[in-house]
Amino acid sequence: MMNDVHGPGVAIAAVGGRVRVLFEGHELADSARALMLSEPGGPDAWYFPPKDVETAFLRRNDHTTVSPWGGVASWYTIMRDARVVENVAWSYDQPFDEAAVIAGYIAFAPEHVELQLDQPAPTRHVPAHDPPYV
Repeated sequence: MMNDVHGPGVAIAAVGGRVRVLFEGHELADSARALMLSEPGGPDAWYFPPKDVETAFLRRNDHTTVSPWGGVASWYTIMRDARVVENVAWSYDQPFDEAAVIAGYIAFAPEHVELQLDQPAPTRHVPAHDPPYV
């Protein structure tokens, strides 16, 4: 889908570590394949492949929003332990071309969940040859 709205661009990148989403201590998502989306003036959002999300606790609701780069977002309600919270997650079924890689991925509203980022171990760069010592 082409975007007819010419707004600021977005950057989408692989996270490079494991990302988990918890709702009241219960794991909703756990992925080493999450994508981070950054947009000018907005908070970063982490998008998860549907296979890495506990979708049994999410139900799509009637709420939608429109993004100038993503198109129409569909929102989800969580139902967990007799608790119901509206608009806890969203996804783009057919995002605009610049965000096509997140099609079908699910992101979570940070005010409703806890996000845990496990940074990968730092890679140590060792030169091929040490300089000669005198």
